[in-house]
Order: sequence, then C-alpha cells, then structure tokens
Amino acid sequence: MRIRGVLCVLAAVLCVWVYFAGLGDYGFIDPDEGRYSEIPREMIETGDYITPRLNYVKYFEKPIMHYWLTAASFLVLGQNEFAGRFTPVTLGLLGCVITFLLALRITRDKYSAGISALVLGSSVLWYALSRINITDMTLTFFFTASLYCFRVWVDDVEDRKWLIAFYVCMAFAVLSKGLIGVVLPGGIAVVYAVLTGQSKRILTRIFSPLAIVVFLAVCCVWFVPVCLANHDFFDFFFIREHFLRYTTTIHDRYQPFWFFGPVLLAGFVPWTGLILDAFRAIFGKCRLIDKNDGVLLGLWFLMPLIFFSMSGSKLVTYILPCYPPLAVLAGSSLASLEGKDYRRFITITTIILVPLALTGLLWPRFTDDSDVAAMMFPAAMLALSLLVFWGASLLLVKGARVVPAVLCVLGLAVMYMASPAFKIEGELLSHRDTAKIIRTIDGVDDVVVFQKLMQGMNFYLGRRTVTADFLDELEFGAAQETNPKWFVSLEGLQALWKSNKHIVAVARRKNMASLSRTLGEPVRQWVNSADVVFANF
Repeated sequence: MRIRGVLCVLAAVLCVWVYFAGLGDYGFIDPDEGRYSEIPREMIETGDYITPRLNYVKYFEKPIMHYWLTAASFLVLGQNEFAGRFTPVTLGLLGCVITFLLALRITRDKYSAGISALVLGSSVLWYALSRINITDMTLTFFFTASLYCFRVWVDDVEDRKWLIAFYVCMAFAVLSKGLIGVVLPGGIAVVYAVLTGQSKRILTRIFSPLAIVVFLAVCCVWFVPVCLANHDFFDFFFIREHFLRYTTTIHDRYQPFWFFGPVLLAGFVPWTGLILDAFRAIFGKCRLIDKNDGVLLGLWFLMPLIFFSMSGSKLVTYILPCYPPLAVLAGSSLASLEGKDYRRFITITTIILVPLALTGLLWPRFTDDSDVAAMMFPAAMLALSLLVFWGASLLLVKGARVVPAVLCVLGLAVMYMASPAFKIEGELLSHRDTAKIIRTIDGVDDVVVFQKLMQGMNFYLGRRTVTADFLDELEFGAAQETNPKWFVSLEGLQALWKSNKHIVAVARRKNMASLSRTLGEPVRQWVNSADVVFANF
C-alpha cells in the first residue's frame, strides 16, 4: 500500500511538471491560439470587457468566460505565451483534481481515485488541449465541476448548497461555450434520475426556484449587458451559432456520424486498451462502481458523444467532456483488474499501441509532406515511449497491484515525449517570428495579411491589420465596419500598395506566388519557415 501511494504522489508531481514544462517556449499556434489570445489583448487595450472583438471588429462566436480568464492572466503574468496558456493548463490540472474527488466519492478508494485522475492526466487529448489556448478546456472544467456537484448532492438531496453549486457551475459552463453548458449536464441529471428510479427523490427537488434564480443571475452578468450594447448579438449568437451551427453545415465542418469514434480512441492513448473494461464498468462489471454510479458515468460519457455525433458541425475538441467519466470508469477498472481481466487489457493494448508505435516510427520517414517530416523526431520519441509503456504492461503482470501506478508514471512520460510536437507546430503555424521581422522595419503605415486571417500577427504586433481577399470568421464583424480600408479586395490591395503609404504585406509561404502576382516585385522581401513578408518601401 505504501509503495502504491508513493508512486501515485510521484505521478501527481510529475503530472504538474509535465503540464507546465516549456509552456511558454513556442509561439501561439494559429488560428486558434492567436484568436483566443488576441481577443483578451484587445479587451485590455480598449477597456471593453463586454463586447469581444477580433481585429477590432465584433466577434460573437463564443461567450466571455475564457476571454475574461485569459485577460486576467495577461494582467497578472504579462502578455506572453505562458500567460495565454495558463488558463487551459490550470483548468486541465484542476479537472484531474475534480476527477479524483469524483472517483473517491464513487469508489471510496483513494488508490483507485488517484489512478482515475492520473489516467485522465496522461491521456493524449486531455494533455494536448490543456496546453493549447482554446475554449474547450474551460467548458469541460465547469461541465465536470457541475456534474461532480450533482453527484455530491445526490447523496443528500436536502443539502441545497451542492444543488446551487451544480447550477452555478452550469452557468459558468454557459458563459464558457453557450447553451450546451446547461443542456448536457442538466439533461444527464434528469435522465439519470429517471433511469435509476429516483424521479420522485431527485426531480421534485432539482428544479429549485432558488437555484434557477442563481443560475440566471450568473448568466445575466454578461448576457444582459452584451445584448444591451449590441442589438445584433442575440440573433447571431443564439440562432446562428447554436441552432444553425448544430443543424446545418454552415461552418463547413461536416463529418460523418461515426467521426468521434476514432477520435475518442486516439485521444485516450495510451489507455485505449481499457475502453472495453470502461464499458463493462458502466454495466456493473467493476467491483468499485455500483449500479447507479455506472449509470451516471455512462450517461455522462455517452450523451455528449451522441449529441455531438448528431451535429452538422464537428471538431475533434468537442468530445473533451467525455473524458473525465471515461477516466473514472477506466481508472477504477484498472485498479481492480485481476487474472483474465488484466490479460484482456494487455491484449487490447497490444493490438492498438504496437501498430500505432510502428506507424509513428515509419510514417514520417516515407512521406513527402514537409510538415509531417518535421515531426519525425517527436513521433519517434512518442512511438518509443508507447512501446516502453506496452512492454511494462507485459513485464509487470505478476505485480498487478502496483502496475496501475507504474503505468500512470509511464503514461505521463509518454505525454512528455510528445511535447516537442507543440514547439514544432509553433514554428510552422505561429506568426511570432514574422512579427519580429515587421517590428524591425521603421515607418510602417499599415500591415496587410493576405488570403488568410493571422490573429497571432495582431497579438505580436499589438496593432490592427488590413485583411485582403479573405473574411471567413470576420465576415459578421466586417459587415459592420465603417472604414473600408481594413477589409480590401485584390484590387483594393493593389491600390493600397501603389499609394504613398509604407505598406508591409504578409502571406503564408504557400500563398507567396499569388501575393507576388498581385503586387509585382516588392522593394524588400523576407521569408521564414511560416510566412513571406513584402514591403513597398
């Protein structure tokens, strides 16, 4: 017991170190990190913390919570990459803490709870999205916190403070990413009450007028002032970004219904071998999880998965809320595996991890894609660490009671070996180095970004850019722009280039030829790994 406890504590310390190590060493990865860092920067600059703006025009695709948290990080830690990623990495680790508390509440076993939290922390999708500045981890944290509060309240439905905490966390989830923050946790709670035969006990109390008033009050902190300040917010945010986004392919993010199946399996590496045991635990096949908790965890895992699978818009990040309950199911199963159950885990792990590791070793060596080839070293390190993880699962079979803790340490080592991929992505997709070049040029009147939004460019330059021949997600805000100089066609760009102003134009390297044809020969030119820079003076 002492050895297992020491290993779990070691793994927890290692987890914190792996998550924060090198967090600020690479530039913001466009488009997402540039966008979700630039919006808070503009909030700080303008002093307007109600109306989100991107490139200084209205941007209503997401609610305010993530922007507020990132702006707070910038104010305390400075406007840099570490501060920009501080919110998701902190919430990712706190999500592991809540998962520990949830598993402890369910299993009444500290070792199993620790394994569940570490399984989550050493899952590749959870780790990756904890180190990227996007809104999904913020939503998932409050989603997880809300259902944890619900689970605590279920033990004593007369204790209204946990019910109110459930509603407050749902309100924060709504402020993080919209109505799914209440629809999904609330739906899971209601269906759980029905399926477990607790309708009378739970449903007669869960719709507490006081809790509902508190929920609405928290939501109104932002939704009321933003609606009062922007008459067009309600239609865009609730109709376009909720109803139309879910029911149509308006954002060109259509994927087949089964899309999240492979994503779920890949995102749970190196623990994908526990998927079958996690499903068995839902149906009472894990001695640490009783029937009712199996139902709750199963609904928590399956309802978001089914909900987003039915959507007309799909992104890999959408199913992140499925991972905390999956980690509890898998971690509790791992902590209690014996005999043939452990052999089943080894067999599935072998079938999945060995081909995956071999692919990581070989694929970058036989591709003509330079971006993939650049990943050869981290892919090899990740592949080798996966093979070590797999080998340990084979060699430690006789010491099954300490195997889970040992594997958690190795799982975190797998995540650390994968971390150089972030730096390489930063080199390929960040505009930090390009912005450094532009800052060395004296007398620049306008910076033009060509055929691609470069939100990170705005952040690193600390100024607005002219957008040429591309609108995409700025279409809504651009339609309300009163000054035509900020959004120009190819003809407008040519006229601006030939004017008396000192102009710098930036394009991705793949668009270099198109920019050259549009502008003619530049007076000066710079090229780096990500972009090309033209100057007309």
